[in-house]
Amino acid sequence: MRKQYHFQPSKNGFYAWDVDKLIALTKDHPQISVKLDEIKELDENFWFQGPEAKPTCRSLVGHFKQMEVADLKYPIILSQKGRVMDGMHRVCKSLLLGHKEIKAVKFNNDPAPDYEDVFEDDLPY
Repeated sequence: MRKQYHFQPSKNGFYAWDVDKLIALTKDHPQISVKLDEIKELDENFWFQGPEAKPTCRSLVGHFKQMEVADLKYPIILSQKGRVMDGMHRVCKSLLLGHKEIKAVKFNNDPAPDYEDVFEDDLPY
């Protein structure tokens, strides 16, 4: 699987967090149960590449494949504000399977981003 990053908009591009580092930072965090209805990203547009980027059948199939192999035994990672930093394919799989809740770990204080003002193609993969 390709290296994964969590993105949030910045003034001149995006802040990016290395997901492997997020996993290591939350390794000892207690797991909590989160209602899927509380995950705002389920009803938001997740295409970060800009207004000209549109989902295609090919890109959706890629996401479906990632959902299919997503392992629900691993908790998703939430920011201090409850935003998904890792695990959106697990969230979608849980929704598809009719689950009402998902296991999560949550930051009390978000770590600093690993990169600032970058774009997806600028990062090492």
